[in-house]
Amino acid sequence: MFPELTIGLVVFLIGVGAYTVTAAISDIRIKKIPNKLTIPFFGAGIVYQLVFHGLAGLGEGFLGFAAGFGLLFLLWIIGSGGGGDVKLMGGLSMWLGWKLTIMVLIGSVIFAAMGTFLVIVYSMFSRGVYDTKDKYLATGKLKKGEKPKKETLQQRQHRRPMGYAVPVALATWAVVAWQLPQFPWIGGKVLASLF
Repeated sequence: MFPELTIGLVVFLIGVGAYTVTAAISDIRIKKIPNKLTIPFFGAGIVYQLVFHGLAGLGEGFLGFAAGFGLLFLLWIIGSGGGGDVKLMGGLSMWLGWKLTIMVLIGSVIFAAMGTFLVIVYSMFSRGVYDTKDKYLATGKLKKGEKPKKETLQQRQHRRPMGYAVPVALATWAVVAWQLPQFPWIGGKVLASLF
């Protein structure tokens, strides 16, 4: 059963679809998600929530932002994620709200693990095990007593099997398709009653 096709749903699908496709293409081509994409989309999410869902939607958007941006910001602080990935989820989660954001985060981890596995296996068959190890692992041979060199951002990006924007896009589309019958996804009567 599909929801009624409303202006809010059309704006949501076009906005989120265009954002995730653009971010994924950018991450594949230049291994970067530009601020000129993420920051305006975050602002557009605030407007979207206010126009189509009112203050309850805005609250839901900010809870989504706290979940998506907050979790990835913590990963970025400890050095396990990129700053573009944090901003990517920050913009997207304002549109999704907290429930869908959590679902997308879980889904993106699954898609990232599957994608990384496939890239590594493909590389092992096309390049060989040792070349794959040299390309994707940051473990160079050190002489006795030599300290490891600090890896640059470019070296880390080159070593990365895949960008995070593609798994986020795939997870977003999967979650939205799965949750589409329940649009507009406003996350609860408790939040709505606060406003």
